Amino acid sequence: MTGTGGPEVLVPREAPTPQPDTGEVLIRAAAIPVLFPETLLRSGAFPMAAPPPVVFGHQVAGEIVEVGAGVPRDLVGRRVVAATTGAGSYAEFVCAPAGNTTLIPDDVSADDAAATMMSGSIALALLHTANLTGTETVLVEAGATGVGSYLVQLAREFGAAQVIATAGGSAKIEHARTLGADQVIDHRRERWTETLTASAPGTIDVVFDSIGGTPAADLLGALTPGSGRMLSYGWLSGAPAQVSAADLIPAGLTLTACSGPAWQQRATRAEADILARIPALAPPVETILPLEAAGRGHELVESRRPLGKVILRPDATA
Repeated sequence: MTGTGGPEVLVPREAPTPQPDTGEVLIRAAAIPVLFPETLLRSGAFPMAAPPPVVFGHQVAGEIVEVGAGVPRDLVGRRVVAATTGAGSYAEFVCAPAGNTTLIPDDVSADDAAATMMSGSIALALLHTANLTGTETVLVEAGATGVGSYLVQLAREFGAAQVIATAGGSAKIEHARTLGADQVIDHRRERWTETLTASAPGTIDVVFDSIGGTPAADLLGALTPGSGRMLSYGWLSGAPAQVSAADLIPAGLTLTACSGPAWQQRATRAEADILARIPALAPPVETILPLEAAGRGHELVESRRPLGKVILRPDATA
């Protein structure tokens, strides 16, 4: 990453192979996911942990080929998904803290593990937090892709009786249905929140809110009085949920902010669980690109057209 800006700031360059420091492992990269939050970091919407120029990237799947001091030697040769400390994964060799690695099951490919880790672990953490009862109706915003797609697939297992999803456009609407949604609403339509609230006032028990902004407040009338709850974890609208205590108190509703270090620890604890579930889930990968086409990968993710993950592979050819 040569600077902040458009996808063109991601350029291929030769760099020395990194060496693992104390507590770190060196991974030969097999699959690198292009994550939506990375596009915001690259654009300058959010600050980078390390200023450019820098080797970009936050997650990688591959084989451990070397370990630093204090790391068991028997990890060498093991396949893992790993998170970096803020940069460095868009490369053939990647260093990461040993504590940030999760073993990939034998029956799971590196591509699928890389594609599933972040979104899937967040979905599991959200479902544990929701504490569903087995009789409740849930609304999953952006239920065709990313975290939402895993929420739709897993919600019934965790106690949802009915799953309503939102999606943008006909292709994503159909995909959300394929994943298991009972009803899908096009959130590109104007006043979709008002339409939903008017058609089902006080009947939705849980909203998994990835849109934020004013739509979050508009949906409060659809929540079940006394027990309705909103779990807010995304800002697809560009702003967090515009909800105050004064909005929640009259109907006895709750909003849980699913963010911060304690929340991230909950998602981290779910990583091994979601990797083990991959064979039973819908195929998570849509596009595989060579590593040097990282800019193209960002263009695809920013277009919001893909239904599955975009993966960069050092061994792929254009």
